[in-house]
Amino acid sequence: MRWEGQTLEAHDRDALPGLEKISGLVRTVTAHEFPGVRFHEVAARSALNEVPAASSVPFRWTINPYRGCTHACVYCFARGTHAWLELDAGTDFDREIVVKVNIVEVLRVELARPRWGRHHVALGTNTDPYQRAEGRYKLMPGVISALARSGTPFSILTKGTLLRRDLATIAATARDVPVGLAVSLGVHDERLQPLLEPGTPSARARLDLVSEIRTAGLPCGVLMAPVLPWLTDGEDQLEEAVARIATAGASGVTVIPLHLRPGAREWFMTWLARERPELVAHYRRLYRRSAYVPADYREWLQARVRPLLERYGVGPTPQRRVDVEGRQADIAPDAADPTADRRLPSTGRSTTGVPGDPESDYPEGSLPRSFGDGLAPRDAASAPTARTSPDAEQPRLL
Repeated sequence: MRWEGQTLEAHDRDALPGLEKISGLVRTVTAHEFPGVRFHEVAARSALNEVPAASSVPFRWTINPYRGCTHACVYCFARGTHAWLELDAGTDFDREIVVKVNIVEVLRVELARPRWGRHHVALGTNTDPYQRAEGRYKLMPGVISALARSGTPFSILTKGTLLRRDLATIAATARDVPVGLAVSLGVHDERLQPLLEPGTPSARARLDLVSEIRTAGLPCGVLMAPVLPWLTDGEDQLEEAVARIATAGASGVTVIPLHLRPGAREWFMTWLARERPELVAHYRRLYRRSAYVPADYREWLQARVRPLLERYGVGPTPQRRVDVEGRQADIAPDAADPTADRRLPSTGRSTTGVPGDPESDYPEGSLPRSFGDGLAPRDAASAPTARTSPDAEQPRLL
């Protein structure tokens, strides 16, 4: 198991076989409320992760308090990241959870550095910060407080209704720093959802969370992700989903088809062979060349979804966001050309594209928005100081 960049040396008899001595491991624990799950508590040297320069996402920094996820979504793109730890992308991803127990203390130090320019920090780009494990470790209140006190704008993407616990804090924080919130909700079928996402709250519970966030006066985008070919992309299914999300009060909706990166692909295809074997050949053809669906499927899905988003009032709208340099950026969709490339000023990076592209748009409300004339970084020309590890995330929307 690789734990470079950590600080402690601990001998733990409960660690994985042959890995009793792990650099950075504080202890390995189990909890009766998490049967079959082990938590590997580590002391991290860094909290801020720098996004690779080649990534098209509109932020350059992320925070991940956890590695692995008790939500156990069979399609989760982040499964492959567990292989870097020499754990498998299947069961281990669901049950061997790495917890950065000192992340709040480390984050405070990093944010206090003179060269930190209050750049947008995204949470939930890899594993969910409000997965069930957060109920045990309670790391997010400290993370939110540290970001707010340093004047750093941030966004949170989650499937976890545990965010409700911190909603009052987030609402108070949003008066001082720009905040974006998004809920991921792609599967509304009550029979299918627990098979695909066995550790997540129900669709109804997540819709209620969207409503509560909006009632608290905060924006909340919804990622209808993933849309699964032949499973959740029927016309009636899509309309029901968009209607329910709109009724919940979502600020905006982005619809994204399933993508299958290495690690996730193998685990999902095993699930598909067990649960829906008649679809295996269809999926192999659809994803034979790429982790992403081909252009003709994206175009077909967009043609089906766009009228629904417009009808229910949750489609693309002009947004004033804080860009990757901390400046404002007007992003106005081109109704005449729904696939037109939009780019942030001076960055050359796209913020929207055909659904399913790596640069797919983030829904209204999910990214920090500027106040008035915008948020001025302390030193816009400065480069943040944080460590970039070999497993730096390649964040996607899902």
